[in-house]
Amino acid sequence: MRSASLDDANASRFAQYIHYLADSTQFLVISHRKGTMEAADVLYGITMEESGVSKLLSAKLKRMLSFNEGIL
Repeated sequence: MRSASLDDANASRFAQYIHYLADSTQFLVISHRKGTMEAADVLYGITMEESGVSKLLSAKLKRMLSFNEGIL
């Protein structure tokens, strides 16, 4: 399923459903939608800082949220 083809309300429902199933199943969701990414536990990204060399980035959202709350 592509989250890009969903409106905001259905994208939110889709994210909630995936989160519900995540207790017993792992999912890899590819999305550029902010709402879908906000529902994730971990975000991964791939960048190419130099030609032919890819770099994997990851961010655990719960850790980032608690870090931001400590700053505010």
